[in-house]
Amino acid sequence: MRTRIIRSVVLTAGVLLCAAVPALVPASAAEPAAGGPGWTAAPASGGGTRPSTAGRPYFYLEGAPGTVLEDTLALTNPGKNALTVRLGGAEAYNTASGGFALRTTGNSWITPAARTVKVPARTSARVPFSVTVPADAEPGDHPAAIVAAAGGHRTGVRVQLRVSGPTLSALTVEDVRADKGAGLIRYTVVNRGNTSLTPHLDVRVSGLIGGGHRIAGRTLPVDVLPGRRVRLTAEWPHPPVLGPAAVHLVVTAGGGARGAGSASAVFLPWWSVAGLASLAAAGAGGWFVVRRRRASATGPGPYARSSPGAGPGGSTGPDSESDSEPATAGAAT
Repeated sequence: MRTRIIRSVVLTAGVLLCAAVPALVPASAAEPAAGGPGWTAAPASGGGTRPSTAGRPYFYLEGAPGTVLEDTLALTNPGKNALTVRLGGAEAYNTASGGFALRTTGNSWITPAARTVKVPARTSARVPFSVTVPADAEPGDHPAAIVAAAGGHRTGVRVQLRVSGPTLSALTVEDVRADKGAGLIRYTVVNRGNTSLTPHLDVRVSGLIGGGHRIAGRTLPVDVLPGRRVRLTAEWPHPPVLGPAAVHLVVTAGGGARGAGSASAVFLPWWSVAGLASLAAAGAGGWFVVRRRRASATGPGPYARSSPGAGPGGSTGPDSESDSEPATAGAAT
């Protein structure tokens, strides 16, 4: 308890000291998070598990369960007025399309040295913060962010936190389907491991008409966080003109992660449907005409029945034989 109080006092003193000493706006901050008109938030140089004198795009911290990790945030205010910035921690997650989003919770592992920091005009303040890793934390990546809010604007600086222990890189590819109308291949990537993955996509197409081809592979501009699933699309620039086709997707990532999926589709453009309908109609009409002609050229069949009283040829007349008994001539009187 005493150690925790001492650490808090030291961190708070560091914040006040850094904020009180004016500093020029750094000329080369490595991709600072834009916090609104004028001010920015970014990792300070020289801190973290992998210290660097150059700018860092995000924080990287690694430690065992039960440890406390520390780093420093740089807040830059190039404006003419003082700026009051509120700080806090947040958990990171993927949106449905793979974006990096933040969820503010009351039990964040991140604790800034001060929740509110006043940054004078034309000044860069360095704000220490700590990350307390729970004793029961699972190994692997636990993406988070330190959130800064001021002047009606809010931004997050990514904290890539890895808890020491066994790691597993694994993914699956699911729900693959061909969207013929949009010319797209839709699919879902699921991170089954405990490390963040940057997927690389390869697509191969096979078709009856048009042959097979490969769509150029590319690294996707998304990080799939552990336990998350994201819905992605790939362009299908040259789909088959006619007939069935199959698409085969292979997604790979660091650490040996690999997943595959397939889908099939049948392409029948309107002109082919219209042509098939015309051919069918023409065939049916020709068959009907031929049948009528054959029926007209062929007489009655050999088993046609004669009408009552008809002669051998089917005709009646005085010469035809009668089935009735012969009449008896009357006697002359």
